[in-house]
Amino acid sequence: MSQPSGVTAGRSPASLLYAWYVVGVLLLAQAFSFLDRMIMGLLVGPIRETFQISDTQYSLLAGLAFSLFYAGMGLPLARIADRGSRRNLIAAGIVVWSAMTALCGLAKGFWTLFLARVGVGVGEATLAPGAYSMIADYFPRTLLARALSVYMIGVTLGSGVAYMLGGAVVAYVSGMDQLTVPVLGEMHGWQITFFIVGLPGIGVALLMLATVREPARQGVGADSVNSIPIREVVDYLWARRSAYAGHIFGTSIFIMVVYALNLWGPTYLIRTFGYGTAQAGWVFGLVMILAGTAGLMLAGMLADSWLARGIRDAYVRVILISIGALLPCAVMLGITDSPVIGITMLALAVFFSAFQGGLVSGTLQLMTPNRMRGQITAVFQLVANLIGLGLGPTVVAAITDYVFGYDEAIGKSIAVSAAVLCPLGGFILWRSLPAIRRQLDAQLEQTAD
Repeated sequence: MSQPSGVTAGRSPASLLYAWYVVGVLLLAQAFSFLDRMIMGLLVGPIRETFQISDTQYSLLAGLAFSLFYAGMGLPLARIADRGSRRNLIAAGIVVWSAMTALCGLAKGFWTLFLARVGVGVGEATLAPGAYSMIADYFPRTLLARALSVYMIGVTLGSGVAYMLGGAVVAYVSGMDQLTVPVLGEMHGWQITFFIVGLPGIGVALLMLATVREPARQGVGADSVNSIPIREVVDYLWARRSAYAGHIFGTSIFIMVVYALNLWGPTYLIRTFGYGTAQAGWVFGLVMILAGTAGLMLAGMLADSWLARGIRDAYVRVILISIGALLPCAVMLGITDSPVIGITMLALAVFFSAFQGGLVSGTLQLMTPNRMRGQITAVFQLVANLIGLGLGPTVVAAITDYVFGYDEAIGKSIAVSAAVLCPLGGFILWRSLPAIRRQLDAQLEQTAD
């Protein structure tokens, strides 16, 4: 195999330092991505009141509207990522999702907000296929889990800031019926929030274009200028369906619980313990930043350590541990009436839910040839977002609305969903372990040739 050129060649200390800088920029992009995505988690009350909708309808705005096109556009955008400039693709996507987040603030009803959220999903669909592929090309296998986990800190940071900022803004405007904004006219406070969190993201796109270099492609097919035909990708997946399907569907079912926690966490504090919006935003924001970041970093270090000791499926084993550890924490949310215990269990649930952040897609990078990484990552994003984001928050909302029948049962709904989904996802993933190990070994042998 020819030696790649560019900043990744030889991976000198200087090139690794720059590689970590790129991870930092991608982390910032991820943070703004989740800031724009998860701000909906703190605007449940104001938007429901404005549009007179139920929890279930709101979950469609927060989850399904975003995930439909986020998932569907991922495949064609990943084709671009596998054959063109991943950096330029990501930068363009940041501009689109930032602008569409701001446009959410102009929504006048359920369907206009639904369509704006669809636009946010289209923009954000560029990030995952390009970012994972770039990081895999910048770092050796021995550092990949840590690099991906650092990148995924953007999830906890962006979500945490979304809740803190959203809570502060909502609290500030809570005493005002409407605000008069030049040119735009009268607006609700929640509409202003979308402009505040959306527009600054355009600066991240400019930073990406100005300072990030496209890395040389590593591994199989690195010297090829043509992308692999989609039919070949489909055939590749089908021939290895035991490994890929088990990994993708098992983790996607678990991610239903992860997204349910992220979206309904502040609402759980508000409805169960009587917290105000600002207080709930600060508490859950700190939980996301501190507990979520700690979970990501511990998982990355643990997975890299196990991989260095020859445990081939280390990433998947760490994910399985997190599924088992999260389950009792989530169940306790439906039992306790103590704020101290409730917040502690919520923090532990977020901590363990974060383990999968860098490792799910990291496993796919190690299993997959270079020129297919973006497209197979997009397949995962398609399934994970339709199932995880599209259904996870809605399942909790539907249990609250149609099983328990009162808003304050949100903790019980989270507990019920976790009690069913964690064992199911964990079992599917566990059953796929032998096939995943075989695929990891096969890809390692192929890239070593």
